[in-house]
Amino acid sequence: MTLTLRSSISFINQKETNFLKNSDDVSSTTVSFAKIKPLFPLRAKSSMQEAQKSFNPETRKGERVHAPSVVHHNHNDDSKKVPVFVMLPLDTVTFGGSLNKPRAMNASLMALKSAGVEGVMVDAWWGLVEKDGPQKYNWDGYTELVQMVQMHGLKLQVVMSFHQCGGNVGDSCSIPLPPWVMEEISQNPDLVYTDRSGRRNPEYISLGCDSMPVLRGRTPLQVYGDYMRSFSDKFKDYLGSVIVEIQVGMGPCGELRYPSYPESNGTWRFPGIGEFQCYDKYMKASLAAAAEAIGKREWGRSGPHDSGQYNQFPEDTGFFKREGTWNSEYGQFFLEWYSNKLLVHGERLLVSAKGIFQTSGVKLSGKVAGIHWHYRTRSHAAELTAGYHNTRSNDGYLQIAKMLARHGVVFNFTCMEMKDREQPGHANCSPEGLVHQVKAATRTAKVELAGENALERYDADAYAQVLSTSRSDSGNGLAAFTYLRMNKKLFEGDNWRHLVEFVRNMSEGGRRQRLPESDSKGSDLYVGHITETQKKKEQEHEIALV
Repeated sequence: MTLTLRSSISFINQKETNFLKNSDDVSSTTVSFAKIKPLFPLRAKSSMQEAQKSFNPETRKGERVHAPSVVHHNHNDDSKKVPVFVMLPLDTVTFGGSLNKPRAMNASLMALKSAGVEGVMVDAWWGLVEKDGPQKYNWDGYTELVQMVQMHGLKLQVVMSFHQCGGNVGDSCSIPLPPWVMEEISQNPDLVYTDRSGRRNPEYISLGCDSMPVLRGRTPLQVYGDYMRSFSDKFKDYLGSVIVEIQVGMGPCGELRYPSYPESNGTWRFPGIGEFQCYDKYMKASLAAAAEAIGKREWGRSGPHDSGQYNQFPEDTGFFKREGTWNSEYGQFFLEWYSNKLLVHGERLLVSAKGIFQTSGVKLSGKVAGIHWHYRTRSHAAELTAGYHNTRSNDGYLQIAKMLARHGVVFNFTCMEMKDREQPGHANCSPEGLVHQVKAATRTAKVELAGENALERYDADAYAQVLSTSRSDSGNGLAAFTYLRMNKKLFEGDNWRHLVEFVRNMSEGGRRQRLPESDSKGSDLYVGHITETQKKKEQEHEIALV
């Protein structure tokens, strides 16, 4: 007998779903599992609660739906096992606060579970949850998601997303900061990061005002802490069991960095060096105080005057060129101040999160950006503008790793899928060199390392590169990997096959090199038929056990 799953996978982006007639009208994707006995009929309803009736193992005494045995093989080598999570769509929860397309989500989670995926990751958007006013939280959509994830026996990573969605690589929807926060920004534009020309960036509140009561009487750090505490109180019964990781957002895209390379409105284009973001009044006051403290008042008047513009190259500037002022006494002072401000910001946020979640059983993680362009140059200009004091002579990632290690926080890093030879030569990229450096830094600091892919990739080469970097033969191995991102393409044709092979490989230390068309002896998962579904394109809205 065969379990056939036909459901929506395309519910991320309105631009990609204009063929849908309504919110639950979906394009079919079929996943079949061999050798599963028909226990009782299953039919997906229009809500998570209805689906629960069909899937509840307690529906009939002695009867349960058996998940395919994709990753439940005991090879006595758990030390090499790397659990795989999958990021959910950015718009998983709607502006109205409800779960977006619950039937589609239910079917998709079922498919991921069958493939052996450990769990999923979701952004808990500040701009959605606290949009109705200070400390007025709406967790309804996330509650429905957590219950659905639990129902399927999956785990959940939750990102405390204090940043704006929109304007960066992969952003398929727009979720600004809460309206009441935007009102405060309109009255005091210095609350957000600012570049040398005065351009304001509303992606994230400037760390310069972390300890200032600028948000209706609360400091940004207090606001973030209250938000995390509300989440902890709401989901205390799921923490450590269903919710296994809290990733603390510490900057744009949830990453510990400055918004030095904003793509919105064409401000920055790859592989530009970016610009320093230290020109709001709070950051300028901090710089002035730091310079005054060492008797160099003139150094605190402004950031570097010769650091160029967003889309220039290092050699086009006086600051970043090979023998530039980045390596002068002034340059070292500025870069240490700039990067230390970022580290202090991250540490304060993590201390707050640690105090809230430390007895809950969840892991805490912090995300660091994989800025691999101009990595082969001496100054590492693009990393410097983002706040990572990493040059040919200074290991900026070791500093970050040690800070995370002090609080037992997992170091989450991107660009795990990238190869040097895939990058344009003029950009002086080295994602492999960067990953190698981060692996070495986390090993030295004795902190766990987890990974993500930076861009959407579905090909076998990308998965093979992640497998290679996941091993511990050079620096830390990966404690977990989160795949970006669940969407319609992931469930199509060879893309699904590659994911299944990848999950199996990550669970078995890379020993299995290829998954055959019908792997009934190994995983009970048959995926070869997916090509046929591309021809049929029929609309199906139910899960049927035939």
